[in-house]
Amino acid sequence: MNKTEIPNTAAARRIPQEPGRRLIRQIARRYDLYLMLLIPITWYLVFHYGPLYGLQIAFKNFNPGKGILGSSWVGFEHFQRFFDSYYFWRLLWNTLSINLFSLLIAFPVPIMLALLINEIGSKRYSKLLQNVTYIPHFISVVVIVGILTVLLSPSGPVNMLIQALGGTPTRFMESAAWFKTIFISSNIWQNMGWQSIIYIAALSGINPQLYEAAKMDGASRIRRIWHVSLPGIVPVIVILLILDIGQFMNIGFEKILLMQNNLNLESSDVISTFVYTTGILKGEYSYTAAIGLFNSLINLTLLLLVNRFARKTSDTSLW
Repeated sequence: MNKTEIPNTAAARRIPQEPGRRLIRQIARRYDLYLMLLIPITWYLVFHYGPLYGLQIAFKNFNPGKGILGSSWVGFEHFQRFFDSYYFWRLLWNTLSINLFSLLIAFPVPIMLALLINEIGSKRYSKLLQNVTYIPHFISVVVIVGILTVLLSPSGPVNMLIQALGGTPTRFMESAAWFKTIFISSNIWQNMGWQSIIYIAALSGINPQLYEAAKMDGASRIRRIWHVSLPGIVPVIVILLILDIGQFMNIGFEKILLMQNNLNLESSDVISTFVYTTGILKGEYSYTAAIGLFNSLINLTLLLLVNRFARKTSDTSLW
């Protein structure tokens, strides 16, 4: 055999080891940063991945006295019970409709607010607008619901104005027809300022020369927003949209529970509140674990589909 055909065994042994050695050297060089990662990694392992072990109670008749391992298997019985229940379609429709309307109506509002703040020439007024819109985010949900109750009560300011205009007072908080409107609109008011922060940061990163070039070409302010500002923040919009859709089936549980009553239950009864009232208050842990797993699987499916669609149609995606 020609000497040139004999492989260098020492080099051959080093080749597969180089990535591992490179990683070890990198960790050793930046060990302080990797030590800082231990806290979030531990937090995720304990509070996110650890509880996955308990998902098996969705397929069992869980008995706290027997524990998870001692409880008997029932397969998909709890899922079938939920799908066959008379309230299944009501829970699913309320959950989907509230999230869908929130996505269609509430998602664009922070974008428009960020564009408005970015276009205000005076820094004083732009800072004032930012502060005014940020403040509601720091108000407790309990306080928000209390404010809504006072404003929309039969003797509150809103009904007093309706009466002054010749209308009939309405019990807004007890009306199933008004529940979704009140919930979504109050969410917009409370969160639009906080959610606009990331869009304002993205707008500040756009090259100012693009605006100057567009202005020299005779582009109006609307044209500059449409052709410079919006394309500059499209990657951020896509990422946040994917994240929002990944949480599509999750609603503000605390706020809905506080606003919920027997009169508006037809519109306010969603999967998260049903899991609380049935699982926690009534102790049907296996049944509600199955419902929660069904809810999470829908979120995961939507996240995968939307991320795949975004990756195929644009250069932006989560992975």
